[in-house]
Amino acid sequence: MTTARDRPPEPTVFSIPTGLPFAETLAAELLRPGLLGGSSDDPLALARTLIFVPTRRAVRAISDALIRLSGSKATLLPRIRPFGDLDDDEVALTGPLDLWPDESPPVVSPLRRELMLMRLVMAWDAKRRPKAERRSADECARLARALARFIDELDSERVDASKLKTLAPERFAAHWQDVVEFLAIVTEGWPAVLAQLKLSDPIAHRNRALERLAAAWRAKPPAHRVIAAGSTGSLPATADLIEAIARAPKGCVVLPGLDPSLDDAAWESIEPSHPQYGLKRLLERLQTPRRTVRDLGSAEARKTHRVARLALLSEALRPADSTEAWRALPPLAPDALHDITILTCANEEAEAGIIALKLRETLETPGRSAALVTPERGLARRVAAQLERYGVEVDDSAGRPLALTAPGTYLRLVLRAIAEQAAPAPLLALLKHPLAATGRAPAECRRLARLLERACLRGPRPEPGFAGTRAALADASTDPRSIAHAARAEIEPWLGELENTFDGLARTLADRSAALSALLDQHLNVAETLATSDTTPGSERLWSGEAGEAAARVMTELREAANDLPPIEAASYPAMFEALIAGQIVRPTRPRHARLFIWSPLEARLQSTDLAILGGLNEGAWPPEPEPDPWLSRPMREAVGLSPPERRIGLSAHDFAQGWGAQELMITRARRAAGAPTVPSRWLTRLDALLDLIAPGAKAALDTGQWQTWHAKLDAPDSVRPCAPPAPRPPRNARPRKASVTEIETWLRNPYAIYARRVLKLEPLDPIDAEPGAAERGILIHDVLDAFRKDYPDLLPSDALTRLLALGKRHFMAFAHRPAAMAFWWPRFERIAAAFIDLERGRADFERVLVAEGRGELVLDMPGGPFLLTGRADRIDRLLDGRLVVIDYKTGTPPSKKAVEDGLSVQLPLEAALLMHSGFRDIAWAGNPIALAYWQLSGGREPGKEHKICDDACALAEATLDDVRALIERFDDPATPYRAVPRPALAPTYNDYDHLARLGEWQNRLRR
Repeated sequence: MTTARDRPPEPTVFSIPTGLPFAETLAAELLRPGLLGGSSDDPLALARTLIFVPTRRAVRAISDALIRLSGSKATLLPRIRPFGDLDDDEVALTGPLDLWPDESPPVVSPLRRELMLMRLVMAWDAKRRPKAERRSADECARLARALARFIDELDSERVDASKLKTLAPERFAAHWQDVVEFLAIVTEGWPAVLAQLKLSDPIAHRNRALERLAAAWRAKPPAHRVIAAGSTGSLPATADLIEAIARAPKGCVVLPGLDPSLDDAAWESIEPSHPQYGLKRLLERLQTPRRTVRDLGSAEARKTHRVARLALLSEALRPADSTEAWRALPPLAPDALHDITILTCANEEAEAGIIALKLRETLETPGRSAALVTPERGLARRVAAQLERYGVEVDDSAGRPLALTAPGTYLRLVLRAIAEQAAPAPLLALLKHPLAATGRAPAECRRLARLLERACLRGPRPEPGFAGTRAALADASTDPRSIAHAARAEIEPWLGELENTFDGLARTLADRSAALSALLDQHLNVAETLATSDTTPGSERLWSGEAGEAAARVMTELREAANDLPPIEAASYPAMFEALIAGQIVRPTRPRHARLFIWSPLEARLQSTDLAILGGLNEGAWPPEPEPDPWLSRPMREAVGLSPPERRIGLSAHDFAQGWGAQELMITRARRAAGAPTVPSRWLTRLDALLDLIAPGAKAALDTGQWQTWHAKLDAPDSVRPCAPPAPRPPRNARPRKASVTEIETWLRNPYAIYARRVLKLEPLDPIDAEPGAAERGILIHDVLDAFRKDYPDLLPSDALTRLLALGKRHFMAFAHRPAAMAFWWPRFERIAAAFIDLERGRADFERVLVAEGRGELVLDMPGGPFLLTGRADRIDRLLDGRLVVIDYKTGTPPSKKAVEDGLSVQLPLEAALLMHSGFRDIAWAGNPIALAYWQLSGGREPGKEHKICDDACALAEATLDDVRALIERFDDPATPYRAVPRPALAPTYNDYDHLARLGEWQNRLRR
């Protein structure tokens, strides 16, 4: 057995094969004398050991494994440190600092760095752009974040930023020349700021710590055992330290999953996108041949680590220029696909549901563990939500964006509500948020918000600000039957409180510029005031819990760094705030579940579970699509020494290969994502191609369809009872005794709608913050034309068009806060106005307008009791020959003459009937003929046109009224049902009650 005393000075390198649990295998080797463990005579040998690993999660995994394998024996654990967290204090504990003097300034905080970079971007803009073309504060914030990432990339790969100055601009397009000029912020401006403030970038600081330690150990190797475990040395500074450790007499390197099966020719042709590329580069740096690397793990464990399965993946992912070797491969080993399931799901929701079902099944076996590994955070959140249906709570250990947590969402909504001047959607979203309380119990705040919504915030948006909301409330409350009328006394004082709370920040946002510190202070003051309940201060409610504490840290850091930024354009603060918190992540402090986990590929490194589910295996997700570099083209990156984008694909490929070695493996992908078809990951495509060649039909065993079937059955009913068409038969005293002429038409086409509206008293709710549509446009134009004809019932003045347009402008001011509506509607109205005047002037037989927007009614004496028929005529004119004309304005397509004569469109005939029976006050019918006409006023290609239905509609009116009497009499019979769309061919164009009648459920079945 080789001891540390006998170890040669050459690099000492081991590997833990893919398929063996890395943490447990490493812990077992540490606990027994041998390659890694110390002498059994020295009980403190393990405690003096120092281990470097890639992530903090790996630290916990190895510590837990050591404790678990130690059993009841007392054990002093080694020091385990992540490479990325190494700092000067850690260096001080590991080597003689006099060999490498400490000249490293402290690290600048991420948010402060972004704000200072913002200042440089704004200054660059101010020098080179006219004021009107300068970037907004939020655009500068996003640019600053991109610059910070670029600086970190340069530092990670130890590329000297001054090399950017050496790029030859004439070799590149003009766009790239502008970019190189802008990057003077990185090469000159930012280093000067750091020097002035005596600060350093985080990656540069870490690099210096790693370099100091590596240099110290090269000069004087450590006297204690040092192990670099689980790293591929993808970062140069990390590779430096790994090399120093490997060459130390008491140091060694433990690689994760080195592939010994790949032939030498393929190994030499590996490219950056290959999973072994990072390990190959590290071995070349260490000058260590692959064949000299020894595997760790007991002989028994190595016998059962699924050699055939790993060899299959190694062949599938071999370099493209060596795939001719596939033809010489032997038949597929019987156990190569054992315990592997590869599923293609219909969509993301199905994928999440199946994964959650599989994870839940794992809990049926005591002690068994499982993990979902995916780079897709959306899939991770879906799976966590699906697990909740089983009463299982699992956190996404990659964390959640602060902006999507309750405090983050709340802080953003405060700004949205103010920035959008109390528009209904953001205002209601804020007031219904769980953190909103407005000095009351949170439930009471939400009750008031719902009351406000129903009273005046549904339908088209009110005028801006709380003044507009109060005006909308006052307008809606004029109807004594309305919710607004009943709730106004309760809502108005509350609106006043909200306005007072918002007022200070609203005024500041309306200023031309403001200090970021002042904006933050007012923002937090409003947020805490609104969050205050009747029992708890807002600061306590807002900043509690993991997410609240994270939000408090971010806001504190922002406030401390705010003075580094000059005054900004105040109106851009909301968007800037969103940009600044966009990259902040809230990570759980401890796992919620002991046996189920959700990890990103980075967090899954060196971790192991009984079942691994690799989810989201679509191209562009895993592996990720190489992100386009906003700063440098590919030749530019190569010129300054940055890695190609494919390097990231190689790291992802290594993560996938490590997951492939799990004891039980499930791989999933969605056939469609976000409604669009997807492409399988290149690794699955490679695997499919290889299996088709060496084992046709083997793929069928990987997906038997049982998981899709089980998932589909979760929500499938035991039996389906077809819904019969509704046929409600209310008693006679519940049936309506009143209807308008337009409702009669609805009654004929869809009796169920009358039942829902008049019997059940159900009215459709308008959408929140609805864009004004055709209905609002039609009402507006009707109102203008009616008002105009009331002003001029006889002959028109000579400047009629000018007066009509002036009147229209006054009415259109109600939509001034809707510029899109104004932009489209006003030009159309101008054409309508001109056509309307032309129509009026072309009527030689016109005498006078008798009714403009007139109401009429008629009581029908029916066997079931009196029935009130009402109507509103757009216009009734008297002609010179004594005839009357009932006119209806249509801004859309009017009914055809045949539909009117056939009794399908009864509005005009019934208005004529009301006229004949003295239904319109102040008009006495003397038996003179009544004509019917539609005026189509669309403002389109033919802006105005008269459609004459008939010159004498008296007989048609009486016949239609008789039909109405028959309809009422039939429905006065309690046995007559109110059916839904009894004649589908005559179904109304718009039907607010289809969903209540479940029309789609039974109508298609009847058609079949």
